[in-house]
Amino acid sequence: MESRSRLSSMLSYAIFLVTLSGLATLSDSTQQAFKRDPGLPHWHHSAFLEVRDSVRSDVRRTLHTRAEVPFQVPLEVNVVLIGLNGDGGYRYNVDSQKLEEFLRVSFPSHRPSCLETEEPLDIEHHVVYNTFPAGQPELIALEKALKGAMVPAGSAREPDFGREVPLFEVEATAVEPVFQKLYSYIFDIKSGGYSAKEMDRPVPTAIFIVNFDKVRMDPRNKEVDLDSLMYSKLTPLTNEEMKQQEGDYIYRYRYNGGGASQVWLSSGRFVVIDLSAGPCTYGKIETEEGSVSPRTLPRIRSILFPGGLASVSNRATHDNFMGHLAALVATTVEHVIAPDVRFETVDLTTRLLIPIIILQNHNRYNIMVKGHNYSIDIEAIEAEVKKLVHDDQEVVIIGGSHALHHHEKLAIAVSKAMRGHSLQETKRDGRFHVHTKTYLDGAILKEEMERSADVLAAGLLEMADPSLSNKFFLRQQHWMDESENSTDSVLKHKPLWASYNSKVGKDKKKKKQKKKGDLHPTYGTRVIPVFVLSLADVDPQLMMEDESFVWTGNDVVIVLEHQSPNIPLSYVSETERRHAIPSQAQRHIVAGLASAVGGLSAPYEKASHVHERPVVNWLWAAGCHPFGPFSNTSRISQMLQDVALRNTIYARVDSALRTIRDTSEAVQSFAAEYLKTPLGEPVKGKKNKSTTELWLEKFYKKTTNLPEPFPHELVERLEKYLDNLEEQLVDLSSLLYDHRLQDAHLNSSDILQSTMFTQQYVENVLTSERERMRCCNIEFKYLMHSSQTFVYGGILLAGFFVYFIVIFFSSPPGQ
Repeated sequence: MESRSRLSSMLSYAIFLVTLSGLATLSDSTQQAFKRDPGLPHWHHSAFLEVRDSVRSDVRRTLHTRAEVPFQVPLEVNVVLIGLNGDGGYRYNVDSQKLEEFLRVSFPSHRPSCLETEEPLDIEHHVVYNTFPAGQPELIALEKALKGAMVPAGSAREPDFGREVPLFEVEATAVEPVFQKLYSYIFDIKSGGYSAKEMDRPVPTAIFIVNFDKVRMDPRNKEVDLDSLMYSKLTPLTNEEMKQQEGDYIYRYRYNGGGASQVWLSSGRFVVIDLSAGPCTYGKIETEEGSVSPRTLPRIRSILFPGGLASVSNRATHDNFMGHLAALVATTVEHVIAPDVRFETVDLTTRLLIPIIILQNHNRYNIMVKGHNYSIDIEAIEAEVKKLVHDDQEVVIIGGSHALHHHEKLAIAVSKAMRGHSLQETKRDGRFHVHTKTYLDGAILKEEMERSADVLAAGLLEMADPSLSNKFFLRQQHWMDESENSTDSVLKHKPLWASYNSKVGKDKKKKKQKKKGDLHPTYGTRVIPVFVLSLADVDPQLMMEDESFVWTGNDVVIVLEHQSPNIPLSYVSETERRHAIPSQAQRHIVAGLASAVGGLSAPYEKASHVHERPVVNWLWAAGCHPFGPFSNTSRISQMLQDVALRNTIYARVDSALRTIRDTSEAVQSFAAEYLKTPLGEPVKGKKNKSTTELWLEKFYKKTTNLPEPFPHELVERLEKYLDNLEEQLVDLSSLLYDHRLQDAHLNSSDILQSTMFTQQYVENVLTSERERMRCCNIEFKYLMHSSQTFVYGGILLAGFFVYFIVIFFSSPPGQ
């Protein structure tokens, strides 16, 4: 009996242990929302195999027919739907496959442009969309993180009914690690902030479209246990619950204290679009262009209740939502994932030297001294710049401060660059008030500094570290001696192919005697100076043009700094004006260098061929980037870092393709001039063949006995070069698709240099052959003397006399 009771107690104890372990396992699994199971499907990255043939076909058309076909580069965009699988707000469901098909048909390609030239690049992205939903555990984990990060911020009015409801703000940097976990979980990438070149594998770009259940994550409701809802089945909503899904509160994001928004760019390779946040309103006062309104982003409430709270469910409203969502994805691609290029700089140098020159008209403070709010951190700037260049390029940043009154010419340049314009503003009395606003014109300042013949940039280099002078320049300089030819304070680098003269042995230039003070930059060094104007006793409202503190050129950055109070801008976020802090120059320096070094444009700017100027869209003005009045960070997102690395490659490929077209045009014009029929008419062929294909067919493919317009060796070399270039471009497209940017960088360098050398070779051959095929030559001879005329006349008469004698004695005597 005792043994039986002992056995039953042991059995009950074992059952209790098993149950307890099962509960522990279940609770542990609920806590791990981003746990990757072995059977979970993996992210596939193999779309280039489907488009390889079309890429090769377009490249062949570009090279062999001179057709202006852009270079095709596949671009993969991953759209992750969170809370749109019947588990988020309003239990709304979006078919991911239909959205993917709609995106593929509506927005199949995107061609970026250059803001400097306002011309489209010879690059076109073939956009490949991958759309898939996220799971319910990940949705609940994000809601839990967001609920914990909400901070009360007063009240706000609903856009539909005008009611005042509680307002909460979410610091985006606080919830960003949770979104990074989701990114790593979906794409099976360890979250470590690795760059594409460090990972040596395809790096995905993601757009997170979020639809949270606001009632479920209400920060005022402490009774909801979100952990218990991760793996449980959600109950459907009743009509009354559907009407209460807004939760009677509003929440917004702020990235590092910037402008309020419901979309933001992360520090990684993803962006977040929260449809349940906001709605938010921001933009420029009294300007409609680019402003963000409550109707900029789609609202599920407006789809389900378009006329109020009377439930309407028809196909038209759902299709409108899908179209609005697809347009939002396309806008994200155009402004963030593959934006326009600010400056198209073909740079093959191996060193990048950035001297940060502080020009101050006072001795009250020095922004180079650490430990103050206005101090600049050169190490942090250097770290951000190094992320924008490839591995084989060395970056050196040095800094120093100089008194502006010691450089008279630069002080005069600053004074000349001061400008003023009239403003008409509406005050509270309802009347227009006109006043004059002073600003610093960056373009004029750069021009005046170039004319000033001040070599401050090079002098700073010499004084900061004399050992760098021997590395970056051929010999030490004596800056006190002015040179007759030194008229530019901005040092330019010389391209690698500039030493190859197209006419070897001709037009030899006279050697100039070098003087002390002349700058001799070595080949392979690019210098981008940063001039920071630290001014005191100036207009408290002084800024640069377009209400900014930075002006950027393709080879110089100019930043303004002064210790005045915060300056109200003409930009508004919700009901508050944005203010600029003139004493903090760090963010503006990083923004200027991002544009000058990496060719990055602001995420809110886009070139418009219709307007003939850049147009703005402030939707993506907030996030991890240093541009614009709604940003408040000095860091650059990894997504924009990849864009900067691709911009360098795109600039080289664009230059190479334009050079190929120019070379082909030169050969074609030469063939059109000399390739004619015996009657002088051009050679005619089939109508569906281009003229380039015609002479290729005549002289590349066939042998002929006719006189050739140029040697067959040139024709064979061009044909072989075009075939090799075709393979290189196809490989380059594959490398860019796989995010192997370092290999693509080396490939593009080889393409550009071989293109330049081929162009010079063709020019030499065409010049020599044009000389050979001239129909006649003009020769200049000396005039003959009159005595030689009489000699030739005597010789002629003697010839006639001999002729008659021979005829006379050769006739028979009988006749």
